[in-house]
Amino acid sequence: MNPIRCTWANPANPRYLAYHDHEWGVPCHDETTLFEMLNLEGAQAGLSWETILNKRETYRAAFDGWDAGRIARYDEAKVASLLADPGIVRNRLKVAAAVNNARAYLALREEGSSLDQWLWDFVDGTPIVNDWPDGARPARTDLSDRISKALGKRGFKFVGSTIVYAYMQGIGMVDDHDRDCFCRRRR
Repeated sequence: MNPIRCTWANPANPRYLAYHDHEWGVPCHDETTLFEMLNLEGAQAGLSWETILNKRETYRAAFDGWDAGRIARYDEAKVASLLADPGIVRNRLKVAAAVNNARAYLALREEGSSLDQWLWDFVDGTPIVNDWPDGARPARTDLSDRISKALGKRGFKFVGSTIVYAYMQGIGMVDDHDRDCFCRRRR
Protein backbone atom coordinates (compact mmCIF):
# COMPACT_ATOMS: atom_id res chain seq x y z
CA MET A 1 0.00 0.00 0.00
CA ASN A 2 1.31 3.44 -0.94
CA PRO A 3 1.63 5.99 1.84
CA ILE A 4 -0.64 9.02 1.80
CA ARG A 5 1.20 12.03 0.44
CA CYS A 6 0.45 15.70 -0.14
CA THR A 7 -2.04 16.17 -2.95
CA TRP A 8 0.54 17.93 -5.14
CA ALA A 9 3.02 15.01 -5.18
CA ASN A 10 2.73 13.41 -8.63
CA PRO A 11 2.75 9.64 -8.06
CA ALA A 12 3.72 9.02 -11.69
CA ASN A 13 7.07 10.80 -11.34
CA PRO A 14 9.67 9.03 -9.14
CA ARG A 15 11.81 12.21 -8.93
CA TYR A 16 8.85 14.18 -7.66
CA LEU A 17 7.98 11.54 -5.08
CA ALA A 18 11.59 11.38 -3.87
CA TYR A 19 11.67 15.18 -3.61
CA HIS A 20 8.42 15.20 -1.64
CA ASP A 21 9.41 12.32 0.62
CA HIS A 22 13.01 13.30 1.37
CA GLU A 23 13.53 17.03 0.77
CA TRP A 24 10.40 19.18 0.82
CA GLY A 25 9.82 20.46 4.33
CA VAL A 26 13.04 18.88 5.65
CA PRO A 27 15.42 21.45 7.20
CA CYS A 28 18.46 21.98 4.97
CA HIS A 29 21.67 23.57 6.21
CA ASP A 30 24.00 22.60 3.35
CA GLU A 31 25.36 25.73 1.68
CA THR A 32 25.57 24.27 -1.81
CA THR A 33 22.03 22.90 -1.65
CA LEU A 34 20.69 26.19 -0.28
CA PHE A 35 22.34 28.07 -3.16
CA GLU A 36 21.15 25.51 -5.70
CA MET A 37 17.56 25.61 -4.47
CA LEU A 38 17.48 29.41 -4.47
CA ASN A 39 18.46 29.42 -8.13
CA LEU A 40 16.21 26.53 -9.10
CA GLU A 41 13.22 28.21 -7.47
CA GLY A 42 14.02 31.33 -9.49
CA ALA A 43 14.29 29.25 -12.67
CA GLN A 44 10.87 27.82 -11.88
CA ALA A 45 9.15 31.23 -12.11
CA GLY A 46 6.30 30.85 -14.59
CA LEU A 47 6.85 27.10 -14.92
CA SER A 48 6.00 24.03 -12.88
CA TRP A 49 8.34 22.80 -10.18
CA GLU A 50 8.14 19.37 -11.77
CA THR A 51 9.68 20.80 -14.96
CA ILE A 52 12.64 22.16 -13.00
CA LEU A 53 12.99 19.03 -10.88
CA ASN A 54 13.21 16.93 -14.03
CA LYS A 55 16.08 19.18 -15.22
CA ARG A 56 17.87 19.31 -11.86
CA GLU A 57 20.77 17.02 -12.74
CA THR A 58 21.35 18.87 -16.00
CA TYR A 59 21.35 22.15 -14.07
CA ARG A 60 23.95 20.75 -11.68
CA ALA A 61 26.21 19.80 -14.56
CA ALA A 62 25.63 23.03 -16.51
CA PHE A 63 26.26 25.21 -13.43
CA ASP A 64 29.40 23.41 -12.24
CA GLY A 65 27.77 21.64 -9.30
CA TRP A 66 26.46 25.01 -8.09
CA ASP A 67 29.97 26.17 -7.21
CA ALA A 68 29.27 29.87 -6.59
CA GLY A 69 32.93 30.83 -7.05
CA ARG A 70 32.98 29.40 -10.55
CA ILE A 71 29.53 30.70 -11.48
CA ALA A 72 30.45 34.25 -10.39
CA ARG A 73 33.25 34.20 -13.00
CA TYR A 74 31.07 33.13 -15.92
CA ASP A 75 31.74 35.21 -19.01
CA GLU A 76 29.57 35.87 -22.06
CA ALA A 77 30.82 32.71 -23.79
CA LYS A 78 29.76 30.56 -20.85
CA VAL A 79 26.40 32.33 -20.65
CA ALA A 80 25.92 31.74 -24.38
CA SER A 81 26.66 28.03 -23.92
CA LEU A 82 24.10 27.86 -21.12
CA LEU A 83 21.51 29.58 -23.29
CA ALA A 84 22.11 26.89 -25.91
CA ASP A 85 21.70 24.00 -23.44
CA PRO A 86 18.30 22.33 -23.97
CA GLY A 87 18.59 20.63 -20.57
CA ILE A 88 17.95 23.87 -18.66
CA VAL A 89 15.47 26.71 -18.96
CA ARG A 90 17.07 28.87 -21.62
CA ASN A 91 15.92 32.23 -20.37
CA ARG A 92 18.57 34.95 -20.50
CA LEU A 93 17.26 36.75 -17.41
CA LYS A 94 17.19 33.55 -15.35
CA VAL A 95 20.70 32.53 -16.39
CA ALA A 96 21.97 36.05 -15.67
CA ALA A 97 20.23 35.91 -12.29
CA ALA A 98 22.15 32.74 -11.36
CA VAL A 99 25.46 34.47 -12.17
CA ASN A 100 24.38 37.56 -10.26
CA ASN A 101 23.18 35.43 -7.32
CA ALA A 102 26.57 33.74 -7.15
CA ARG A 103 28.18 37.16 -6.74
CA ALA A 104 25.64 38.20 -4.10
CA TYR A 105 26.19 34.91 -2.28
CA LEU A 106 29.96 35.40 -2.29
CA ALA A 107 29.52 38.94 -0.96
CA LEU A 108 27.48 37.52 1.92
CA ARG A 109 30.25 35.00 2.62
CA GLU A 110 32.90 37.73 2.49
CA GLU A 111 31.00 39.52 5.27
CA GLY A 112 31.57 36.47 7.45
CA SER A 113 28.07 35.02 7.19
CA SER A 114 26.66 32.04 5.37
CA LEU A 115 23.41 31.62 3.50
CA ASP A 116 22.46 29.01 6.08
CA GLN A 117 23.00 31.35 9.02
CA TRP A 118 21.47 34.36 7.28
CA LEU A 119 18.29 32.54 6.21
CA TRP A 120 17.70 30.52 9.35
CA ASP A 121 18.07 33.63 11.54
CA PHE A 122 14.69 34.71 10.13
CA VAL A 123 13.06 31.78 11.97
CA ASP A 124 15.45 31.63 14.95
CA GLY A 125 16.81 28.36 13.58
CA THR A 126 13.49 26.55 14.01
CA PRO A 127 11.25 25.50 11.12
CA ILE A 128 7.74 26.89 11.00
CA VAL A 129 5.20 24.07 11.01
CA ASN A 130 1.95 25.23 9.48
CA ASP A 131 -1.44 23.61 9.70
CA TRP A 132 -3.16 24.92 6.60
CA PRO A 133 -6.30 23.16 5.44
CA ASP A 134 -5.18 20.66 2.76
CA GLY A 135 -4.55 22.41 -0.52
CA ALA A 136 -4.93 25.86 1.05
CA ARG A 137 -1.26 26.79 1.36
CA PRO A 138 -0.61 30.46 0.66
CA ALA A 139 1.59 31.54 -2.24
CA ARG A 140 3.40 34.02 0.01
CA THR A 141 3.43 35.18 3.63
CA ASP A 142 4.56 38.24 5.56
CA LEU A 143 7.80 36.37 6.33
CA SER A 144 8.45 35.52 2.67
CA ASP A 145 7.80 39.20 1.89
CA ARG A 146 10.48 40.21 4.42
CA ILE A 147 13.01 37.65 3.21
CA SER A 148 12.33 38.55 -0.42
CA LYS A 149 12.95 42.21 0.31
CA ALA A 150 16.12 41.42 2.28
CA LEU A 151 17.46 39.19 -0.51
CA GLY A 152 16.73 41.92 -3.04
CA LYS A 153 18.62 44.47 -0.94
CA ARG A 154 21.57 42.07 -0.92
CA GLY A 155 21.48 42.00 -4.74
CA PHE A 156 19.83 38.62 -5.35
CA LYS A 157 17.54 38.32 -8.40
CA PHE A 158 14.41 36.24 -9.06
CA VAL A 159 13.59 36.29 -5.37
CA GLY A 160 10.05 37.62 -5.29
CA SER A 161 7.90 36.69 -2.33
CA THR A 162 6.15 33.77 -4.06
CA ILE A 163 9.49 32.31 -5.15
CA VAL A 164 10.88 32.79 -1.65
CA TYR A 165 7.91 31.06 -0.02
CA ALA A 166 8.36 28.04 -2.30
CA TYR A 167 12.08 28.16 -1.44
CA MET A 168 11.29 28.21 2.28
CA GLN A 169 9.15 25.10 1.81
CA GLY A 170 11.80 23.40 -0.30
CA ILE A 171 14.58 23.93 2.24
CA GLY A 172 12.42 23.11 5.24
CA MET A 173 12.22 26.56 6.81
CA VAL A 174 8.51 25.91 6.47
CA ASP A 175 6.81 22.53 6.75
CA ASP A 176 3.52 22.65 4.88
CA HIS A 177 2.82 18.93 4.45
CA ASP A 178 -0.88 18.07 4.25
CA ARG A 179 -2.46 16.98 7.51
CA ASP A 180 -2.76 13.34 6.46
CA CYS A 181 0.60 13.15 4.63
CA PHE A 182 2.92 10.49 6.03
CA CYS A 183 5.78 13.04 6.07
CA ARG A 184 3.84 15.16 8.54
CA ARG A 185 3.79 12.28 10.99
CA ARG A 186 7.60 12.11 10.94
CA ARG A 187 7.79 15.07 13.26
